[in-house]
Amino acid sequence: MVDRATILAHLRERIVAFAASRSAGAHAEDLAQEVLVLLHEKYGHLDRPEDLVPLAFQILRFKLAAFRRKAARRGEYDAVDVDVFPPASDAPDPATVLERKELLARLMGGIARLGERCRELFRLKLQGRSFAEIQGLMDAGSLNTVYTWDHRCRKQLLEALGGRWEATGGGAP
Repeated sequence: MVDRATILAHLRERIVAFAASRSAGAHAEDLAQEVLVLLHEKYGHLDRPEDLVPLAFQILRFKLAAFRRKAARRGEYDAVDVDVFPPASDAPDPATVLERKELLARLMGGIARLGERCRELFRLKLQGRSFAEIQGLMDAGSLNTVYTWDHRCRKQLLEALGGRWEATGGGAP
């Protein structure tokens, strides 16, 4: 009769091979160790290969299922290599920066062509003033007067920009 240590050594090789073939890869050794510890602690009374082999592989299947569940919970299957796809930066991309610069230049040019009242109104709005505050600062008779000025100034600015807020470049429509 073969002693238990020899049986477990042979069984360990089979467990590692089985676990490695079932996508456990680098963790096959760890899973085999866990199965052998469980066999030693809970099933120390079993000595025959006919008893140990089926039990060991049943335990291994349970351990593999638990390993897969844990990997799925952690998102290891969905992990993306940082070298292939670097993390997104908080900084805007150069195209967006260029578009904003061009829009700012167009707006500044358009505002410069407006009258004094419109330039002052836009300056106060950009400072974050409310229409009621603008009414007091610009000595308007009523709040509706400020609303009317705002509407007319925005309309004049749009005309100064060529009738469109966006630049008419060679890009896609």
